[in-house]
Amino acid sequence: MSDESPMFGRAYDAIMALPERTVLEAHRRFLAEGLAGRVVDLGAGTGAQFPAYAEYGGEITTLYAVEPDPAMRERARDRAAEVDLPIELVDATGESLPFADGSIDAVVASLVFCTIPDAETAFDEVARVLRPGGEFRFLEHVRATGGLGGVHDLLTPCWRPVAGGCHLNRKTGDMFRSDDRFELLEYDRFESGLTQALPLIRGSLQRRAGPGLLSRLVPTGG
Repeated sequence: MSDESPMFGRAYDAIMALPERTVLEAHRRFLAEGLAGRVVDLGAGTGAQFPAYAEYGGEITTLYAVEPDPAMRERARDRAAEVDLPIELVDATGESLPFADGSIDAVVASLVFCTIPDAETAFDEVARVLRPGGEFRFLEHVRATGGLGGVHDLLTPCWRPVAGGCHLNRKTGDMFRSDDRFELLEYDRFESGLTQALPLIRGSLQRRAGPGLLSRLVPTGG
């Protein structure tokens, strides 16, 4: 969710064509299934998640597709026209969401927290805009364990400028699971086969009432 590399935004669909066919289809269903009300697609990119919302979502009254990259947002506009959903494209960043406190029923993040410059502030924004009982669903790639994690550390400074700000080595799952503003409903880590080189985490959190007191305590893990 960065506008650092316009060329990456234009090439994104071509780059992701194979993973979409081989890895991501079931995950996209999980992210969309049964969602209803006012839903934020955080870092909607080119709108790759839109068909899943249309097929598996519930009564979505408005889908706010938040995307700061102009090239990606233009492609998302085309995809929005192809599905029967009330989609509103929003030019904003994850660190500054233009929604009132507690006004959103669900937030979905799909392969986006790797690119947000200030991921913690963006997660604070997710907590702010979700109503108590609202749901945050996510699919993210994270730093590998062992020696491969060290490789991710070495590659990230070179990879980030050409890949839309993507960090290969973030421990996003730690941040999600340790935040006491949320109840952990589901959490899975995929680190075999095609995802061995770039592990995926997938899960769901439910917004608790109140601000939370321990939201920055981070355990070990990934």
